[in-house]
Amino acid sequence: MNVIKAKTNRVMISGTGSGCGKTTLVCALLSAYKRRGVNVGAAKCGPDYIDPMFHRSVVGAHSTNLDPFFFDGNTLSRLLAKNGEGRTLTVIEGAMGYYDGFAAASPRASAYETARATGTPVILAVNARGASLSALAQIRGFIGFRPDDRIAGVILNNCSERVYTALKPMIEGELGVSAFGFMPRIPEAELGSRHLGLITADETEDLATKLSRLAEQAERSLDLDGIASLAERAPELSFTLPVIKKREPCRIAAARDAAFCFYYEDSLDLLREMGAEIVEFSPISDERLPEGVHGLILGGGYPELHAEALSNNVSMRESVRSAVAGGLPCIAECGGFMYLTERIADKPMAGVIPGGCSDTGGLRRFGYVTLTAERDNLLCRKGASIPAHEFHHWDADDPGEGFRAVKPDGRSWACVHAGPTLFAGFPHLHLCAEPAFAESFYTACLKEKHECSKR
Repeated sequence: MNVIKAKTNRVMISGTGSGCGKTTLVCALLSAYKRRGVNVGAAKCGPDYIDPMFHRSVVGAHSTNLDPFFFDGNTLSRLLAKNGEGRTLTVIEGAMGYYDGFAAASPRASAYETARATGTPVILAVNARGASLSALAQIRGFIGFRPDDRIAGVILNNCSERVYTALKPMIEGELGVSAFGFMPRIPEAELGSRHLGLITADETEDLATKLSRLAEQAERSLDLDGIASLAERAPELSFTLPVIKKREPCRIAAARDAAFCFYYEDSLDLLREMGAEIVEFSPISDERLPEGVHGLILGGGYPELHAEALSNNVSMRESVRSAVAGGLPCIAECGGFMYLTERIADKPMAGVIPGGCSDTGGLRRFGYVTLTAERDNLLCRKGASIPAHEFHHWDADDPGEGFRAVKPDGRSWACVHAGPTLFAGFPHLHLCAEPAFAESFYTACLKEKHECSKR
């Protein structure tokens, strides 16, 4: 295969830990650059859906996920280059603390691993609230903690101008990294949170006003030119392209509304590369599935928050039940899987899968897993594997047994309702992690198309 080189200007904003303000800081940067007329892109380390939704609200284009548990270095670089094509710079948001991976004593699947794999320079976001000189001690501990740490500078978050002015010479003189500015606490621009992380962009009240306020502050107190210059110095990305066979066109319906909004856009793009037309619809407000579709994707989201509206849309529930029971190829992940059960709490749902779903009051079986098929199914043959993740508070009476999920620490459980035309369960997949799964789904959709033409 030919090696492709891509000049993708990029910088990662990572943090000392969860809750240090990475998303707010990244949104401030994206908003400020957009205000300047810069064609800026975004990316998110890890499997998170919600932060990229904020990025899309800011930049007006989809943000990509860069996850070293899902992808090898080649795929990380390829997706980063693909989504950075035509952009002046890409701002990558880290996950958790910079060195934090899926195990307490390992940086595996961390922002650090992503930065090293893609050769991306890193700016460390440090929560300086209630600290001054001690913040420098914390920064010193991060610099050089692991080989090739990529840390090129810092931003002090929740910091006053007075404290930043005092610390800046020490950051650059004693620690040897650039100080790219500070952000004070702005209560009126804070982004809310809920049990699955930040609330979705569409739900944030007065988001435009908040982003404008963040941009104004970023213009005043962040070194936007210096950050852009650092991004320009990032080395070229090198990668090879997968062989994606262009297939006969087909139409695939994808649920997209307030209840179903968790999608990896690159997964949908992969299906489009194969020839698919993705037809979006709303299980909340549309009467039935779109006409003439040959496959169905029900993504994750918050169906429990919209259970009454979903339940009241009887014609859509019946349309989905009839189509899936009749053999329409269907991928249903987490919230989409819940919609296919008989009920969410006491609200009737599509009823394709026996039993209902209920709130457990806490996270269930969450984290990275490797899925291995127990039988031939819609996406793969028995024994095939794909990386995935689970993150949910609700559980099902019957979570399925078509796959075996194994966590990195060895814990395992049965999951997923899997058959010739169905993959429905709590795990979330990224199809770019194993394009063969997408190929199998597409093949099933084409089979459905050909059978429809005979009816």
